[in-house]
Amino acid sequence: MNLVHSPSHSLQLPKFISHFQNTPKFYPPKRVTTSNLETIGSNIFSNSTALIPIKAASEGVDTAVVVVEEEGPKLKKFQVFEGHPAPFGATVRDGGVNFAIFSANAVSATLCLISLSDLPENRVTEQIFLDPLTNKTGDVWHVLLKGDFKDMLYGYKFDGNFSPEVGLYYDPSKIVSDPYAKSVISRGEFGVLGHDDNRWPQMACMIPTAENKFDWEGDSPLKYLQRDLIIYEMHVRGFTQHESSRTEFPGTYLGVVEKLDHLKDLGVNCIELMPCHEFNELEYYSYNSVLGDYKVNFWGYSTVNYFSPMTRYSTAGTRNCGQDAINEFKLLVREAHKRGIEVFMDVVFNHTAEGNEKGPILSFRGVDNSIYYMLAPKGEFYNYSGCGNTFNCNHPIVRQFILDCLRYWVTEMHVDGFRFDLASIMTRSSSLWDAVNVFGSPIEGDLLTTGTPLSSPPLIDMMSNDPILRDVKLIAEAWDAGGLYQVGMFPHWRIWSEWNGKYRDIVRQFIKGTDGFSGAFAECLCGSPNLYQEGGRKPWNSINFVCAHDGFTLADLVTYNEKHNLANGEDNNDGENHNNSWNCGQEGEFASISVKKLRKRQMRNFFLCLMVSQGVPMIYMGDEYGHTKGGNNNTYCHDNYINYFRWDKKEESSSDFFRFCRLVTKFRHECESLGLNDFPTAERLQWHGHDPGTPDWSETSRFVAFTLIDSVKGEIYIAFNASHLAVTITLPERPGYRWEPLVDSGKPAPFDFLSSDIPERDLAVKQYSHFLEANLYPMLGYTSIILVLSPNDHA
Repeated sequence: MNLVHSPSHSLQLPKFISHFQNTPKFYPPKRVTTSNLETIGSNIFSNSTALIPIKAASEGVDTAVVVVEEEGPKLKKFQVFEGHPAPFGATVRDGGVNFAIFSANAVSATLCLISLSDLPENRVTEQIFLDPLTNKTGDVWHVLLKGDFKDMLYGYKFDGNFSPEVGLYYDPSKIVSDPYAKSVISRGEFGVLGHDDNRWPQMACMIPTAENKFDWEGDSPLKYLQRDLIIYEMHVRGFTQHESSRTEFPGTYLGVVEKLDHLKDLGVNCIELMPCHEFNELEYYSYNSVLGDYKVNFWGYSTVNYFSPMTRYSTAGTRNCGQDAINEFKLLVREAHKRGIEVFMDVVFNHTAEGNEKGPILSFRGVDNSIYYMLAPKGEFYNYSGCGNTFNCNHPIVRQFILDCLRYWVTEMHVDGFRFDLASIMTRSSSLWDAVNVFGSPIEGDLLTTGTPLSSPPLIDMMSNDPILRDVKLIAEAWDAGGLYQVGMFPHWRIWSEWNGKYRDIVRQFIKGTDGFSGAFAECLCGSPNLYQEGGRKPWNSINFVCAHDGFTLADLVTYNEKHNLANGEDNNDGENHNNSWNCGQEGEFASISVKKLRKRQMRNFFLCLMVSQGVPMIYMGDEYGHTKGGNNNTYCHDNYINYFRWDKKEESSSDFFRFCRLVTKFRHECESLGLNDFPTAERLQWHGHDPGTPDWSETSRFVAFTLIDSVKGEIYIAFNASHLAVTITLPERPGYRWEPLVDSGKPAPFDFLSSDIPERDLAVKQYSHFLEANLYPMLGYTSIILVLSPNDHA
């Protein structure tokens, strides 16, 4: 097996050992051979299955034997019992495996068993028809099987009305995945088509065994205070897929493990993984004539199954029916924790890969479409996600599903937190919404319609007060594609944080020199109290970011005025048009030396702002070395160099921007005052202008400066000059102390950060001594500085 071979990072994957109890005697069954051809989407499944239930007395339990006639002489036998309605999914119990699935509107259900070898051949190995009288409790279908499950997968067929006009899509020819399956597999290699170039080959679910064990080596949650986090948004495949990563397992969970020390060096103590739930990267598969490759769903915001880690991000692929892929994800979490790095997941509970009425029937739609999706009265799909459908989050069944899923990732996979994509959808009322359905009794005047924003959404309430989930970090992207924008207003129970999109927009505007933003910029530096203080939240409820996966990279933010998305093959019509970017005078990478120098200053300004702001900073993967996507602000479809972390470029910049980022991040960790538990007051923070104590909040002001009392550093002075004009500022007088320069984004490396290991440090400081002795400091246009107060030995 492809494993990490090192003493400290070894992976011991368990062997499956089949062990079942002795089976009771049965009456010889009557054998019936069928040969049906059933169309499964674009797949043809050949079934040669005989199923005749025979009643037999066995310790008072009705049981049956299933005999399947296969092409070879070997016969498989399973004991079939009634089973239990809980828990949902496939669960090892009572010497076998219990299968339970919710479907309120199906009239029949069939459990389909598919061997690992039969899956690529489009064959169903065995079928177990569930009796509504004995294998159904309420709206839950269930069965318990005993037998040899080695290399065996499962799925379901449901029959009922196929009536889209009432929201029902039952089709007994489709094999659908169990929403509660812990692994869903189809293909084993990322980006490779299935048999006959099929983009949607049949998927099947892993059957668990009691022998599936993983050695956590005593791992336990790090439980950092949120105010102490520095988050790094990462794409698992993109992080190590480029050949310059020189990893043994590029593009995988194990590849990330090989590069965790880079994050440790950067000062990151939390990684936020872009979607790692099972998705189909071939969803958008098509030839891209612009680049001469194929478009794929690279980002992964199109979930197929919420319990299953993305198998094609593992070295194992479909091996061991997906269990090895699960263990590789666990290994990533364990090894990150060893290095003091928490692991968050970016989760997409707002929509699924099944799309609108023209989309495929994969799982939820075939199980019970009217329950899992938000539907209009005539069965149309509400589309608050912009992706064809909207998950019916506040329906009782669906919100319990989401809770169960999140608990699983916390308890079984040791995940430390979640970022919820388009989280505002989770605050909208469900279809079939009514007070009786939610609260148990009617409420006078309750006229809520489907999709209405709720002040106290049941799902958010349950998550916020859940004894497991309230102990992890919960981060909302507080908007959706339906126009609901809740930044600063997301229902929070003082638990939830938010991606602060207003921070991003204001910081971009101010630092590029737009008038009228000095006051708003100061609010951002303080943790956005204008958004969060009144509701009882703290600075750390604001997740501050300048760049993320969606939009320009940091380098492109200072290189392009316009998006350049032609490589997406959509005539540059996709992506955001309002980027609040500035190219510093010339569009594109080919520019004059003076423009390139200004761009580097601006990159330093943005990064410094992020690290000196109250709240939780988030860095986007690659920004620490200046990764460019060529001005493409919507790279969702590129499995190529555009989205890959360039380790060769990072090495080239190791003495330049990466060094600056690493040292500024380290400085933030060292300062007690840059990660406060509450909003700073006048006792700690004082605002300044070009002169001490005289801030300028006018519409034309492009200068913001402040001092912070810090229990570690004593006092620090931070200033931003977003004007094109240079200025000489007067520093606050501190008798018996002197201001020493530490950071100046206007200076070339290594003098942009005067760390103690710079040989010429004393000379560099001395060059400014005449200014500092007069309590002055010169700032170029578009620069930022940090000065630290030190005792004046010569006083």
